[in-house]
Amino acid sequence: MKLLEPNLEIKDAFYEYINEWKQYNEKIVPTTLRKVNGDYEDYVERWSKESRGMVREGWVANTTFFLVNDDDYIVGSCNMRHELNDKLLEIGGHVGYGVRPTERGKGYATVMLKKCLEHLRTLGVKKALVTCNNENAGSKKVILKNGGIQDESFVEEDGTIVNRFWINLEGELI
Repeated sequence: MKLLEPNLEIKDAFYEYINEWKQYNEKIVPTTLRKVNGDYEDYVERWSKESRGMVREGWVANTTFFLVNDDDYIVGSCNMRHELNDKLLEIGGHVGYGVRPTERGKGYATVMLKKCLEHLRTLGVKKALVTCNNENAGSKKVILKNGGIQDESFVEEDGTIVNRFWINLEGELI
């Protein structure tokens, strides 16, 4: 399994991935993929620019990755924020990730988060913030397996409780 940035060669695999989320009537995670309803090529270019820090006001540099197997079958996707702003300190953190519905429970999210943490370390991030909704027991397990230490939770305006975890990137990753 490897992390792969969006590219034109995996366009068909990308749409297959997105369509599976829709078939299961689930919100696509990470949210950066929810807005793809136009030209895939334009989105690949946008994601590339965002990775290089060319972002809209209020956003931070971020990189979107797909977790793929040797056949470029997309198992999951993640969005890694290179730094945190005030909003990301409360909800979102450094990494958002999701695994396609038919591939859950196989350890892919744990692998994907670890690979994102390795990338963050190369950017000089010393501690990564990863968040998940309180009712998402699976994501909480993934974060804890990657060394997450729970911090204060955050309550959104709608009452949703967001758990916040810090992961030290200075030592060896779990």
